[in-house]
Amino acid sequence: MTGQDHRPGYDTTGADDQGLSKKTSAARIRSQQKDLVDEAIELGQPLGELARDLARQGFKDPRVVAELERSADDALEADPRLAAELYAEALLAGGDEVPKAARRAQALAASGDLDAAGRTADRLLAVPGAPDLRLGVDVAAAVWAQRGMLSRSADTYSWLGPARMEGSAPLAVVAMIGTGNGAATEEILAAAPISGSPTLLAVALSLTQEGVLRTVGPAPDLALPELIRASDMMNAAGSSIPLPETPGALAALCALHSGEPEVADAVLKAALAAGQGGDACRPRLFLLRAWSSMQQDNANDARLAINEALKANHWPLTPRDGFMLAALEVGLARRGSDVHELVLAWDRAREAMMHVSVDLYSLLPWGELMITAARLRESRRVGHYLDSAWDLLARLGNPLMWSVPLHWAAVQAALLSEDPAGLAPHAAALVRASEHSHLASVLATGGKAWVSVLAGRFEASDVETAARGLAAVGMPWEGARLAGHAAAHADERRDMVKLLACARDIHPQGAAPSSGASQRQQDARTTSTDQPVMENDGGSGAHDSSGLSAREREVGRLILEGKTYREIGEAIYISPRTAEHHVARMRRRLGAENRSELLVRLRLALGEGYPPP
Repeated sequence: MTGQDHRPGYDTTGADDQGLSKKTSAARIRSQQKDLVDEAIELGQPLGELARDLARQGFKDPRVVAELERSADDALEADPRLAAELYAEALLAGGDEVPKAARRAQALAASGDLDAAGRTADRLLAVPGAPDLRLGVDVAAAVWAQRGMLSRSADTYSWLGPARMEGSAPLAVVAMIGTGNGAATEEILAAAPISGSPTLLAVALSLTQEGVLRTVGPAPDLALPELIRASDMMNAAGSSIPLPETPGALAALCALHSGEPEVADAVLKAALAAGQGGDACRPRLFLLRAWSSMQQDNANDARLAINEALKANHWPLTPRDGFMLAALEVGLARRGSDVHELVLAWDRAREAMMHVSVDLYSLLPWGELMITAARLRESRRVGHYLDSAWDLLARLGNPLMWSVPLHWAAVQAALLSEDPAGLAPHAAALVRASEHSHLASVLATGGKAWVSVLAGRFEASDVETAARGLAAVGMPWEGARLAGHAAAHADERRDMVKLLACARDIHPQGAAPSSGASQRQQDARTTSTDQPVMENDGGSGAHDSSGLSAREREVGRLILEGKTYREIGEAIYISPRTAEHHVARMRRRLGAENRSELLVRLRLALGEGYPPP
C-alpha cells in the first residue's frame, strides 16, 4: 500500500483539475474586468453603467466603489431610489459601510424603505466619531416619526445635543414642539441660531421653524402664511432630506385646525406635484388631502385620495399613516351613517391606535375617534390616549390653534354621551377662546345651539346662524346635521321648513342623516294634519345605508324614545301589531339578537342625537 488512495470509484485527479480550471477561469475574468476599468480610467472616461455591472458581478475595486458612490451622491436629492441602489452596489464592490452610511440611510428613507433606513442609521449611531452623524440622526428621527412615535424623534435629537445640532435645529424644533417639550425647544433655539447660506432649503427650514413656533405662540394667525411659504420653498428646492414632518403637511394641518380645509387642499396639491419629501412622504400628503375632503363633506374625493395614498409607493403604509387611514375610515362611515361599516372601521382603528403614540400633529384623528367612541359607548378605549393629548396641550400652554378643534370634538362626544359634566369644561374653553379665535367663536355658537336643540328650547334663527357658521369654517356636514336635527324637533311648521331648507342649502347632496329623518317627520306631520295616513307594512320605499326603510326609521326613533307598540301606533297611525312587525324586521336587518342589542344598533342607524336627553 502506498500513501495514494486507489480505492474503487474515487478519481481525485479529475476533481482537482476541475477546481483548478474554475479558479483559472475566475482569475481570467477578474483580470479582464480589471483591464476594462484600467482602459476606461486611462482614456478618462466615466465608468458609468460598467461600474454597476462589475459590482453586481462581484468585482471589487476601489475605483468602481468611488464611481458608484459619486453617482449615488449626485442622484441622492433628485432620485433617492436610484441612489439607494448605487450605494448598495458600492458595498458589493468592496466599499466601506461606515463613510456613506448616513447618505445610504437617507436614500432608503426617502424611497420608503423605513426598516432598512432605520437599521442603517442605528449602526451608524453606534459608531464612535461616526461621519455625517447629524444626517444619521435626521434619518433616525424621521423614521421614528413615520412609525408614529414622534417622542422618540425628540429623544434622538436630545441625544445629539444642541451643541451638535447646527442645520438640523429646525427639524428638532418640529419634533420637540410636536411632543410638548417647550423647555428643550428653547434650549435648541438658544444654542443653535440659524446660520449658513440662505439657500432655498435653508429658507424652507427656517420658515418651518418659525411657523411651528407661531402655532403655539400668542399670534397663531401668522403661522399659516409662514408655513405655506415654507412649503413653497421646499417645493422649489426639490430636496428629499429626512423630515419628521414636511412643511406641506404642517401647513395643511395648520389650515385644517384653523377652519380652512380649502387652503389645506391647495397646499397639499402643490406639495404632491413637487414630490415634497420623496416617495416616503406621499402617502401622508394624500391622506391629509383625504381629511380635507372629508371635512368639506366630499366623501368621493376623500376615497380617491385614500386610494392614491395606498398606491403612492410599493411599501405598506407606515404606522402613522395607517392610523390616519383608520381614523379617516371611521369618519367617512360616521358621516355616511353606515352602521355596519362604522363598527368594522372602529375595530380597525382600535388596532391601529395601539401602534402609535399621541403627538401634536395627530390631534385631528384622535378627535374623530373620541366622537365615535362616545357614539359606540366605548370611550374607555381612547381615554388614556386623550389624557395624553390634553397633557401635551397643557405643557404647551393650551395653544388655541391646536386645542380648539379637540375641545369641539369633546363637546360633540359629551353630547352623544349625554354627559353635562363632561360637556361644561370644553364648552367653557371654547367660549374663553372666542375672544382670540374666530373658529372658536363659531364652534362655541354651534355647541350652544346643539345643547338648546337637545333640551327642546331653541330659536330657529339661532340654530340657522350656528349651522351656517359651521359650514363657513369648513364643516358643512356638521352644520347640516345641526339644522336637520333641529327641524325634527321644531314645534312650528314654519321653523321646520326654514331649518330643512338651511340643511339642504348647506348640504346640497342631501346625505346628512338628520335632515333625511327631519323630512320624513315633516311629511308625517303634514299628513296627520291634513288627512289620515294609510297603514302599510313598511316593506316598500327606499332603504338607506343602514338597511332600514323610511317607516322603520320612524318606528325606530319612537322605540328609542321609550314608546310602547300602542303608543307608536297612535303616533304614526298604524296598529300595534304592525308596529311589532316593524320591530321584528328591524332586528333581522340590523342583526340584533335581543332588544338591548336592537336599541344600540338603532341608535347607530338613526344617526347622532337619538334619543334626545
